[in-house]
Amino acid sequence: MNEFLLGHYSYWLTTGLFCLGLYGILIKKNLVKKLIGLSILQASIIQFWVSVASKWGATVPVKTDAIPSDVVANYLNPLPHTLMLTAIVVGVATMGVAFALLVAIWNRYKSLSEEEILNEIEQ
Repeated sequence: MNEFLLGHYSYWLTTGLFCLGLYGILIKKNLVKKLIGLSILQASIIQFWVSVASKWGATVPVKTDAIPSDVVANYLNPLPHTLMLTAIVVGVATMGVAFALLVAIWNRYKSLSEEEILNEIEQ
């Protein structure tokens, strides 16, 4: 059992970060804290996909004479890494738009508390 836990430490860290981000999104009432939770959640998902795609002793898929090309286990799959690079770029753009929206919300309502904003909208 101990070997299982230590052998999958990356997944446990990813699960912990995912739960922390989800907690921040669902429980916190401040919109900035919700955005921080979203960023943590996104980082945990990216970490999960990168850890799934990595293998010990594997190399990039470039054909060389030193590594036989018929043994596929010697190579990494570059697709998950490429997709996660795209996810990082999309995440940065999303965070930029979210912060711009938070500035607009602050300028209009003078608060970033979810409850205060909803109360002012209902009035």
